[in-house]
Amino acid sequence: MATALAALVLCYLIGAIPSSYLIARANGVDLRREGSGNLGATNLYRVMGWKYAVPSGLFDIAKGTVSVLAIAPLARPSLLFGLGCGLAAVLGHMFSPFLKFKGGKGVATAGGVVIAVSPLAAAAAMVVWIGLVAATGYVSVASISAAAVYPVAVCLFQPGRRGTIWFDLALAALIIWMHRSNIRRLLSGTENRFGHRGRAAAAGEEREP
Repeated sequence: MATALAALVLCYLIGAIPSSYLIARANGVDLRREGSGNLGATNLYRVMGWKYAVPSGLFDIAKGTVSVLAIAPLARPSLLFGLGCGLAAVLGHMFSPFLKFKGGKGVATAGGVVIAVSPLAAAAAMVVWIGLVAATGYVSVASISAAAVYPVAVCLFQPGRRGTIWFDLALAALIIWMHRSNIRRLLSGTENRFGHRGRAAAAGEEREP
């Protein structure tokens, strides 16, 4: 029991490593005061560009994958516990104790988790994400839609995992809930598109709560 608890805490702390914030800070930028104020790779891209956002996004994906595939099996080699460790990493990313429990929206870290547990469903969600970013220019629309598609894809591609579908539904709901401010901006017509970047341009966005 103690080993399992330690693994969950470790996954939470790994998830809590704020890669976007640290990369920006190392280059003299406080990401909390730029763009939307969100501490994810999308805001880092808008403020500083691809060169900084891509490593951050890959690191955030790795946080989820490592938690499921490397840490969870050391404590308790079961799918359910792996899902729990993945969720701990996502929650750490969203509510980092290193940043007064602020963080990103968890999309990349959740992506790392689903790549580890449901590769085909993750691929389906990624196709939806890429397609909608290309079609609409809104990362938020793509992320919300991909989150909604993921549990359906799990049922289609892994019918044997229906016993843990509650996890997939909870993860999707959590991602969508984290985008509530984006939903408000979409409804009011003030949400910026993906190509809208640069510190001066991004500074006009409504700050995240």
